[in-house]
Amino acid sequence: MILLIVDLFYLAVTWPDWKQIAAGPVPKSGFIGDYQHEHREHRDLPPLRWQPVPLSAVPKYLIRAVILAEDSRFYEHSGFDLIAFKEAMDLNFTEGRLAAGGSTLSQQTVKNLFLSSSRNPLRKWHELILTWGMEQNLSKHRILEIYLNVAEFGQGIYGVQAAAQAYWGVNVERLSPTRAAELAATLPSPVKNNPVTRTQSFDKRYQRVLRLLTLYPGDAADAMTGADALVPASEDRSPADGERAAPETTQI
Repeated sequence: MILLIVDLFYLAVTWPDWKQIAAGPVPKSGFIGDYQHEHREHRDLPPLRWQPVPLSAVPKYLIRAVILAEDSRFYEHSGFDLIAFKEAMDLNFTEGRLAAGGSTLSQQTVKNLFLSSSRNPLRKWHELILTWGMEQNLSKHRILEIYLNVAEFGQGIYGVQAAAQAYWGVNVERLSPTRAAELAATLPSPVKNNPVTRTQSFDKRYQRVLRLLTLYPGDAADAMTGADALVPASEDRSPADGERAAPETTQI
C-alpha cells in the first residue's frame, strides 16, 4: 500500500502538461532523447534523423496503412483494445512465447513519449494510467499526429518524414502507396526489419499491409471527422483468416 501511495505521488508530480502537448509542437520523445545521449557516447552510430510534420502533410494512404497494420480500431476504442489484447494473448499461448502485446497506437505513443522499453509491471501500470490521461485530453487526430512523428522506423530514424528521407530521399507527402505500406510494415521491429534489410519477416508483413489496403480502401481522413474509415471494398467481403485489420505483432 505504501509503495502504491508513493507511486501515485510520483505520477502526480510528473503528470504531463496535456494542454501544452495538445496545442504545442510535437514533443521530443524519451526514446529520441535516449538515442541522442547514446550517439554522443558512440559516434559510430548513425546520426539522429527527426523532422516533425503536421498530419496534413502525411498521405492519407500512409495513415490508413499504419492504422490497419497497428491498431485497426483506433477510432473506436478509448485507448485500450480488449479484442486485440485477447487476440495477442491467444497468439502468445499458441506460440509459447511473447509474440504480441495488443498495444494500441495510444499506448505506443505514451510509451514513446514518456516511458522506456522495459517490460516490468510498473512500466505497464504507468502506461495504462498515462494512456487514460492522454485519451481524456488529446484528440485522436493529435495522438495520431504525435505517433507518426515519434515512432521509430530504423536506427536513429524517428517519424515518417525522417523515414521517407532516409530510405527514399523524398518528403513524406511524395511517398507512393507501396512505400507507405513498407513504412507501416517496418513498425514492429524497425531496426531489424525495414526497407533496407528486407528480411523475410518484413516482406511477409509488407505483403499483408498491401492486402489490407486493397481490402479497406476507405479514406483515413474520414475517420478524423467521425466517418468510418475502414469499410471493406465490397460490403459482402470480409478479410480472410489472418488478413483482418489487426496487427500480427505489436511491441509492448
